[in-house]
Amino acid sequence: MSDLDNNKDKCKENKEKEIEKKTADTNEDQLNRNENKGENKDPNIKEYKDCKEDTKAETKDTKDKDERPSENTASESEVDKETADSKDKKGIFNKKKDKRDEQIEDLNEKLKRQMAEFENFRKRTEKEKSTMYDFGAKDVIEKLLPIVDNFERALETECADEAFKEGMDKIYRMMVKNLEEAGVKPMDAEGKEFDPNMHNAVQHIEDESLGENIVAKEYQKGYMYKDTVLRHSMVIVAN
Repeated sequence: MSDLDNNKDKCKENKEKEIEKKTADTNEDQLNRNENKGENKDPNIKEYKDCKEDTKAETKDTKDKDERPSENTASESEVDKETADSKDKKGIFNKKKDKRDEQIEDLNEKLKRQMAEFENFRKRTEKEKSTMYDFGAKDVIEKLLPIVDNFERALETECADEAFKEGMDKIYRMMVKNLEEAGVKPMDAEGKEFDPNMHNAVQHIEDESLGENIVAKEYQKGYMYKDTVLRHSMVIVAN
């Protein structure tokens, strides 16, 4: 019986609400008609209408505020995000490395150092080998230069046997060619300005046809081995 009574009460309340709604709608329609006819002179009616309009405006403003995102909420979300990022970064930097990773890094560093040391050793060895080769080559070539000088003196003298002279000339030219291929070149000192780094002055003469400090004659030919002086030229300097 209690359920039946509850249902009756609910039906009664629903009917009362419908009657109140219809009454309110009827009153509102009547007010609108009277306003259109210019009959709403009652201040109570006007006050009731203004109150209703203000209530609608307040409801609309409240709804707009609720829908609009709050600046404080946005700033708080940004602060929370920055705090989370800073925590993540601290966690990354404070993370302890694995022992295997540390061993791999140590081995890589050792390998790099050994490779650099080996490269320096290779360059140093190549330089030493080149220096030793140049030193040995210069020593041998210096011993060959007097033989070249003797060939030049022999070719300058007169010889009745032309075939013999021609054979000596061929040997001389072959020797000079081999020396040039090894990096040996003769100096051309005659007619040039005297240079103490390349020339060795053995005599001084006065000659008006030549300028001051000019090599007038070359007694003994000088030679260069690559970029170094192998033998200085023995020269006569004018004026």
